Amino acid sequence: MSKYYKPGYYSRNSRRKTSFFHKIFHFLLVVIIILAGYYSFKLYQTFYKTNVWLDGKKTISIYIPKNADFNDVKKLLYEKGIIINRNTFEWLAKYKKYDKHIISGRYVFLPDMNNYDIINILRSGKQKPVKVVFNSIRTKEKFASVISKQIEADSASIIKLLNDSVYLSKFNFNTQSIYGMFIPNTYEFYWNTSAKKFMERMFKEYNKFWNKKRREKADELKLSLNEISTLASIIEQETSKNQEKPVIAGVYINRLKRKWRLQADPTLIFALGDYNIRRVLDEYKNIDSPYNTYKYAGLPPGPICIPSISSIDAVLNYEKHKYFYFCAKEDLSGYHNFASSYSGQLKNARKYRKALNKLKIMK
Repeated sequence: MSKYYKPGYYSRNSRRKTSFFHKIFHFLLVVIIILAGYYSFKLYQTFYKTNVWLDGKKTISIYIPKNADFNDVKKLLYEKGIIINRNTFEWLAKYKKYDKHIISGRYVFLPDMNNYDIINILRSGKQKPVKVVFNSIRTKEKFASVISKQIEADSASIIKLLNDSVYLSKFNFNTQSIYGMFIPNTYEFYWNTSAKKFMERMFKEYNKFWNKKRREKADELKLSLNEISTLASIIEQETSKNQEKPVIAGVYINRLKRKWRLQADPTLIFALGDYNIRRVLDEYKNIDSPYNTYKYAGLPPGPICIPSISSIDAVLNYEKHKYFYFCAKEDLSGYHNFASSYSGQLKNARKYRKALNKLKIMK
């Protein structure tokens, strides 16, 4: 046996080394577990922790315009205070390459949405439609303004198309008849709809509205669809009382059949372009305009407003009677007195004028 050998020396040394390595291993394991927990927590925060604040609201919408970049999107979100943790949102957006693929549109945020939900909705372009509503509107400028407040297309781009005779010809309309293409209703559109896409959709809705049954009724009247819409637009401006519309339609149909001038005050007001007129004076009737139905027989060249469905259907289902005249009632209720003779009309007109004089409505 070597004189340097001591029993148990190497085994004790070996145990010490083993214990040391065990401690290092356990330490590293604890560090790894801590780091794993930390990064798991960070991963949870990044992907699954709620990261929207709606200030008590059920939903909040943002509108991302065409050609927007990631900075624009962040500005929209941050100005509304929607995103709680901006760092995790931006990290995931870049990780999923959303910052390189911005899709315009209206996006709706709900409570409890996390970054994963937010990025997936924005990245997929899963936008929510908006409801576009319009009714009886008199001018193209007003119509364009109403629509542009509901979709991304601006009023200038809409007006440009409404005044483009070449473009409108593809729909078989012109700058005077185009009002007839718009059927007042509530429609769903994606907010990022362009002016041209809006027009194309309206043409589809127009063709849906003018179904076989309505077209057959128009044929029976021997009037074109534009003429139906034009007459309906006059009725639209004559009364807001739906129950009276078929009666008034019957008056105008009777006059058209006898080739009488319609003598419709709303067409004269349209020709003058002054929608504040409350009393039509004789001097107004001298204006030289194809819309002056006191001067020219037949229907004007196009609608004087966008007619409602009730007014269009009133023409198609006009009431058959012997009235040729009507005048607003003297109680100013919005209803009318009807007459089959000119003498009866003069009597009704005197009562109405007396009521206007009493209220000092002179024009």
